[in-house]
Amino acid sequence: MATTPSSPGAPPPIERDLRTIVVVQGLRAFLYGFGSILIGSVLATAGLSDARVGLVFTAMLAGMALASIGVGLRGNRIRRRRLYTFLLLAMGATGAVYALTTWFPALVLAALTGTLSTDPNESGPITSLEQSMIGESAPSARLRVFGRYNAVAYLAGSIGSLAAGGPAAFRHLFPALPANRWFLLAFPAVALACAAVSRRLSPAVEPAREEGAPLAASSLHRSRRAVTRLSALFALDAFGGGFVVQAFLVFWFHRKFGAGPELMGLVFFGAGLLQAASSIVAARLGARIGLLNTMVFTHLPSNLLLAAVPFAPTLGPAIALLLARFALSQMDVPTRQAYVVAMVEPDERVAAAAYTNTARYAVRPLGPVAAGALMQHVALGAPFVAAGALKVLYDAALYSLFRRADPTESPSRTAPP
Repeated sequence: MATTPSSPGAPPPIERDLRTIVVVQGLRAFLYGFGSILIGSVLATAGLSDARVGLVFTAMLAGMALASIGVGLRGNRIRRRRLYTFLLLAMGATGAVYALTTWFPALVLAALTGTLSTDPNESGPITSLEQSMIGESAPSARLRVFGRYNAVAYLAGSIGSLAAGGPAAFRHLFPALPANRWFLLAFPAVALACAAVSRRLSPAVEPAREEGAPLAASSLHRSRRAVTRLSALFALDAFGGGFVVQAFLVFWFHRKFGAGPELMGLVFFGAGLLQAASSIVAARLGARIGLLNTMVFTHLPSNLLLAAVPFAPTLGPAIALLLARFALSQMDVPTRQAYVVAMVEPDERVAAAAYTNTARYAVRPLGPVAAGALMQHVALGAPFVAAGALKVLYDAALYSLFRRADPTESPSRTAPP
């Protein structure tokens, strides 16, 4: 693998690359937090029917899936750095579409690029590339970097969501401020900044290959069975998570306890801070007790806390249970990402990240539909119990299938039989 010469005393290229990726991730997360609020507001006032708005959101999810699959199949035929810059610029262009028009076909086509997100911490094709590039770092540093990577995403996304309320708040003082959709021009501005920063990436983020050898297709070979099993398990976990998405939680707390959006906004801002801190703690814990143990034994109690929320007698205990759940529920994210890239060969990392990420959010939209049916036919709190049960099943199956797999070994020896 080609490397970039370093001056004496300078950090190795891959260390500089990791910092660059974390900076770009922070800018993207802020933009997605900002944009997820404003895009929802713009669509609500664009004169589109409810069915068309639903199709736009569906196109966003479908675009993320299709683009990620494309990256997984052919990502290594294009240099990671080149593809990364292209996707960042595409993110800016698609955001500009939403700022400049409300024409329904244009909104759908832009959404299908897969570079927009419905929430701050997304799992689209850009994230899959970032995870594969982080995977090129030394195993001793990899988990720490994933912890920092996710902590920055949670913090920046929370700040972006708060900033999205700025235009409406300042419009009371300055009525001449432009409409919300014009603030989406932040997308091309931030995307250009991200692309400029990404130009600093060195060849160290590319997969190792022999000098003069052609770029390999980003497909799975030795690790196909392990990645297929992980993808199925992650899909089960994401399906359970879809029962209790953020919008549902706001709805449920209002219906059950009369909690208003201003209170829930503060709750979710606090949840973002807890998730950021837990990402750092998870990295340290994973280094002590192992990646799989951290994934399972922090996720399991969080699921029990989730199932307990509807049994809280008043608003205060219910919020306390929810925040306790958030403090633990995302500790498996950096360890899961590190586990996936450690389990596969370097030239499989883009595909492994793409397929496991796609499996997670491809099934997630089914969760709210099932949650609505449970509330209507069973009980108002049934989605919490169902989500907790599905996630406990995921934890048990993951530990049972992969407890003997040591990601410090080569993939051929770690994949379960």
